[in-house]
Amino acid sequence: SSPMGMVAPENENPSTVLFPVDIENPASAATPPRVDISMDDISVIQYTGGTTGLSKGAILTHRNLSSNVQQVRAWFSGVEEGKEVLLSVLPFFHIFGLSVCMAWPMSVGAKIVLQPNPRDIPGMVKNLVKHKVSLFPALPALFNAINNYEGIDKLNLSAVKYCFSGSAPLPEDVQKKFESMTGAIIVEGFGLTETSPVVTANPLQGNRKIGHIGIPVSSTDVRIVDPEDGLKDMPVGEAGELIVQGPQVMQGYLNNPEETANMLRDGWLYTGDLATMDEEGYCKIVGRKKDMIIASGYNVYPDEIDRIITAHDAVFEACTIGIPDEKRGETVKSFIACNPGMTVTAEELDEYCRGELAAYKVPRQWEFRDELPKSAMMKLLRRTLRDEEIAKTE
Repeated sequence: SSPMGMVAPENENPSTVLFPVDIENPASAATPPRVDISMDDISVIQYTGGTTGLSKGAILTHRNLSSNVQQVRAWFSGVEEGKEVLLSVLPFFHIFGLSVCMAWPMSVGAKIVLQPNPRDIPGMVKNLVKHKVSLFPALPALFNAINNYEGIDKLNLSAVKYCFSGSAPLPEDVQKKFESMTGAIIVEGFGLTETSPVVTANPLQGNRKIGHIGIPVSSTDVRIVDPEDGLKDMPVGEAGELIVQGPQVMQGYLNNPEETANMLRDGWLYTGDLATMDEEGYCKIVGRKKDMIIASGYNVYPDEIDRIITAHDAVFEACTIGIPDEKRGETVKSFIACNPGMTVTAEELDEYCRGELAAYKVPRQWEFRDELPKSAMMKLLRRTLRDEEIAKTE
């Protein structure tokens, strides 16, 4: 075998270059060959989380990633260059971690405190206090865990200024409690691997609408279209599929032309997320197309139900799915994890939900667990719960 390092085969994208290095003379690495790289060359093949299906490799260019970092930087206008401390608890192999927890703080000269394990809540709280963290991108589950951490009310978290919440809906009570406890502003936004990731966010200053994912970031357009034909714009306030156009949108999926054609159509990226838009242009996610429950002919959105249930004082987390039902086609089942030291019965939750939801949306079945299944990004895994339910019928 040759002592030289491998080079990219001729049929691969020329922007992917493995420098030949003489392993018997490591000093040769000090003078690598000059390679011309443009903004439109591939930067990363970023794999999707795979929480709703098989993981796919999104092709992101240097322009995609650079554009999104600049969009986030412009959004957080109060950030002071060279003076901020960001706590990163999200893995850099995930697009949220890569862009928002690494590239963005680097672009403003922030100190980055790395915490490898996002499930280590005691360590997270310790880092927030010890390092006087001012920027904290995180997930709803983490804000909720910090809110419920024993003794949190005795700690000084006043250094935290700005937080970015994404990846899942942020319950209103979680946001209000964290903000009142720290004095920070949580900006809830929306994004996906295929958009590098940020698409929309609530304004840092001005009109923030709790429970909404905000308005498009700079140079970005969004539409809410008929989920059946993908073309007709839906009336204000009516649910449809959220589609995106902007410089952060991927080039396609690696070696997957069928999924690329399904996702990218006529210059728009079809997210697969169902949303509404109000008269001021603020968007609100109501669920994934794949997660929508059709019960007795009615469309039921799990995210809406979860948001209501988690507002109950005793509930820590909720995850709702549709399960097969002979009469209704599908029926609604919710899985519940309670706050430490608290309990609630199915009857109590049923009564509570009937005061907040239309009758056809109220869960017909309840299951209580100590903990709900989550991904490495602390995202609730509906698919796992659905698979468990299907396995019971086989």
